[in-house]
Amino acid sequence: RIERGRPFVRVKLAMSLDGRTALASGESKWITGEAARADVQRWRARSSAILTGSGTVLADNPFLTARLPADEDHARPLRVVLDRRLCTPAGSHVLDGAAPTLVLHAAAASCGDDRYAHAELATVAEQGGALDLPALLALLAARGCNEVHVEAGPTLCGALFEAGLADELLLYD
Repeated sequence: RIERGRPFVRVKLAMSLDGRTALASGESKWITGEAARADVQRWRARSSAILTGSGTVLADNPFLTARLPADEDHARPLRVVLDRRLCTPAGSHVLDGAAPTLVLHAAAASCGDDRYAHAELATVAEQGGALDLPALLALLAARGCNEVHVEAGPTLCGALFEAGLADELLLYD
């Protein structure tokens, strides 16, 4: 973070043995086994932030918290949701107040209700019709985030790789 002005970015992907990232039905919640899910919880717990996109929130409704056994001490990583248009539905787990949550959106987005009452909203510049990834990583670095764990779909993960912003890949099958 100090050298590059952005956090270390770890991208976690899971796929089935046939190379798919979801079941034929589109469901992806339990594509990995128990050992892989436990390992992911440890990676989440060591991270400063867990990053996802609004598409993943809409499809999977993840909690994005580090759930470790009670005897393992850990911090609560910041949940970061990239939601350019502020379309995260009320009742989504990421808005439940269980962990600190930052929702990053475009300047033109607005929300007239209280669904984000347990989250902090922040504006990020857009680039090419999407949130500016280097700018949002710089914002996270400025907040002291050293390590970001990404659990997202192909659009966000692909954009991070294409921009040369992914430092490590965790691949589970």
